[in-house]
Amino acid sequence: MYLLVYVDDLILTGNDENLIHIFISQLNQEFSIKDLGDLNYFLGLEVVYTDSGLFLTRAKYAKDILIRAQLLDSKPISTPLTPHESFTSAGLSYSDPTLYRSLVGALQYLTITRPDLSYAVKQLSQFLHNPTIDHFRAVKRLLRFVKGTLSFGLTYNHPHKQSILGYSDADWARCLDTRRSTYGYSIFLGGNLVSWNAKKQPTVSRSSCESEYRAMSNTATELVWITHLLRELHALPPDRPTLLCDNKSALFMTQNPVSHKRAEHIDLDYHFIRELVHSGKLYTKFVPTNLHVADIFIKSLPRAQFEAFRTMLLLGPPPFRLTGGIR
Repeated sequence: MYLLVYVDDLILTGNDENLIHIFISQLNQEFSIKDLGDLNYFLGLEVVYTDSGLFLTRAKYAKDILIRAQLLDSKPISTPLTPHESFTSAGLSYSDPTLYRSLVGALQYLTITRPDLSYAVKQLSQFLHNPTIDHFRAVKRLLRFVKGTLSFGLTYNHPHKQSILGYSDADWARCLDTRRSTYGYSIFLGGNLVSWNAKKQPTVSRSSCESEYRAMSNTATELVWITHLLRELHALPPDRPTLLCDNKSALFMTQNPVSHKRAEHIDLDYHFIRELVHSGKLYTKFVPTNLHVADIFIKSLPRAQFEAFRTMLLLGPPPFRLTGGIR
């Protein structure tokens, strides 16, 4: 059995129904609890059961954001940002920064089930202290995208084969103000997305190879954490995790234990990824850019490419037709 507790909300699952009922009755002797049956709603997360697994969405929460922004009747748009868009701190200040912070903060919580919003939300979150008119226009565009994808969510299917697969990517010197790189990763367990991130690197990289290598190291850290968690849950796949990257120079650095001149300036704590590969705990592999799903976390993409990567994340409309509205 697995028990998840958040303050006074609990989720209990297991493979023995009788044992679950016994555990609930014993728990009820110590605490006053109420069994609500199958999981349907948890911390604002809507759970819908399908023939092949689960569908997670936050459609009601997204609708509330649009109502707050008075954009529920706005015209939908196909992408969260215009292709190859970058932001700077320069520009005319927006007249209502409190509204800007409120909307961006609400959108951050929405990314729990909407990883396709992660890059745009993280970019706009950098200007909470002094948003400009251009930044607020980008927020309105993002909300129009949410309007067109209101019912979208993540699908989790029963895996045919348990395996851990990670994608890592970086966009060198993406930030125009600091010239720091943006990196992102996505990690799949049995073909289902379980972890993702879009973030600006804390230091400036002197080359694209360095920024890619640092991104791979951060992704490797997340992979190690996931493997330790799965081992504690007695659900660790037999195969070693695989980390995919589209930069051959960074891949060479992970597979070559001998340091060379262009890697000497990289901090030593990032070189632990070499030890993981050398010890057989991690496998690194090249992936073509057109199949590199982590691209959706590091840059604003054209519509066709954006929708292709979104499909690879198993993110989309419900795998069934909703009737009677969203409750």
